[in-house]
Amino acid sequence: MSFNLATILRESRRAHPDKPLCHLGELSLDYRQVDELSGRIAAGLRGLGLRPGDRVAVQLPNIPQFLFAYFGILKAGLIMVPLNPLLRAPEIAYHLTDSGARLLVTFETFAEEAVKAAAEVKTYVVNTPGSDARPAGTLSFDELYGADDETIAPANADDTAVLLYTSGTTGRPKGAELTHFQLYMNCTVAGELFGFRPDDVGLAVLPLFHVFGLSSVLNVAVRFGGTISLVPRFEIGPVLDALERHRCTVFTGVPTMYFAMLRADTAGRDLSALRVGVSGGAAIPGEVLRAFEDKFPGVVILEGYGLSETASTATFNVSAEQRRIASIGRPVWGVETLVVDEDGRPLPPGPEHVGEIVVRGHNVMKGYWNRPQATAEALRDGWFHTGDLAYADEDGYLFVVDRKKDLIVRGGYNVYPREVEEVLYTHPAVAEAAVIGRPDERLGEEVVACVALRPGAAATAEEVTAFCRERLASYKCPREVRFLDALPVGPTGKILKKELRA
Repeated sequence: MSFNLATILRESRRAHPDKPLCHLGELSLDYRQVDELSGRIAAGLRGLGLRPGDRVAVQLPNIPQFLFAYFGILKAGLIMVPLNPLLRAPEIAYHLTDSGARLLVTFETFAEEAVKAAAEVKTYVVNTPGSDARPAGTLSFDELYGADDETIAPANADDTAVLLYTSGTTGRPKGAELTHFQLYMNCTVAGELFGFRPDDVGLAVLPLFHVFGLSSVLNVAVRFGGTISLVPRFEIGPVLDALERHRCTVFTGVPTMYFAMLRADTAGRDLSALRVGVSGGAAIPGEVLRAFEDKFPGVVILEGYGLSETASTATFNVSAEQRRIASIGRPVWGVETLVVDEDGRPLPPGPEHVGEIVVRGHNVMKGYWNRPQATAEALRDGWFHTGDLAYADEDGYLFVVDRKKDLIVRGGYNVYPREVEEVLYTHPAVAEAAVIGRPDERLGEEVVACVALRPGAAATAEEVTAFCRERLASYKCPREVRFLDALPVGPTGKILKKELRA
């Protein structure tokens, strides 16, 4: 079956070419403009000799050029590799090498790190208006534009459209292969669940390089012919400004964002257009949900659950009448979930029967890029094993209770302890290291490093943190360093993180 995900942009343009697709501050671009500019990017990519199946890495904040690059890459039949702009040079280099990306698009603020990492990858830089702060050896994003071209390359529905990097606690980040069809189905089903309408304006403050923002915000809005208000980073002032100026009706975010809005001074602001909040990324406390709805009358918060490997949404609470507080909801249309024991056997409902969530359906990735063993471990007997522990109630609502792996979710961002530990072990004074999460009221979890120093060595918490900041994105760096004489270990020599948390 031939299908290219970029069709959602073309069809919405045909339906209403002059309708705004995105706002950024006072700038607005309509569907015709975004379709035409992304077509020119596709033509430029073809002109550089890129061929269907080649990978293009994009390291941009939430700005219009992200949309031009994303749909341009899809139109050219290429594979989009979204990267977090906060990554440091070693991390960028790993992703470029692992994906085999032939080209990198980045932003001027992050270009210096990108250039360190992309010695053999042609790098194009988006500059702010009036600036030309591109490092030597890079090209301007404007040089990517080719001639007007309305061609959308034919693609098979099961061709990989996006390579989204994720990782567990036991290895380096892995690229989850998401297909044109999977992403189309997920935004279609999710949009219907959100009740997204053509006259809706969604706030796009979730990073578009993440599956939640890409699939549940951008793709949903374009699929249903709506509009998005782009906010490059979460700061409460600009967020409230955008909500008010653009009359946003749908807010999609992680619990820490709702917490910040709950605490913000909104006196004198007209936020009456807001009607629904979609929450994911981590469990939203019931008291936060209720307090938010009290503060913003007429708004209902609906919570869901998903992963990069499931193209975003896997389960959802569909309405205020049917939702269950503290639950991630039930499987979305066309998706099945089970709670299973360690042998893969389904468990009966009830909080006493906690097991791993497994998922199957149209939303589950093809596999991990060039990782057959990891793919085989994750996709067993037709089910994707999430690593998240939960129980189901009698009506099929799921309640997440813990993570099978030691994943830390800090402010909606996944922090994988093994990655941080590997950096800590390169510190000359560190003999042992373990990274754990501790509860944090504002961010959900905070990153804590537990270290034992080499005999005779000395280091301060500030030195260890600074060492990490040079090698890791800021959100991954420990905010607390605990020094111990030795880390607790079990009979096999494995560090006992449970004791560290206690």
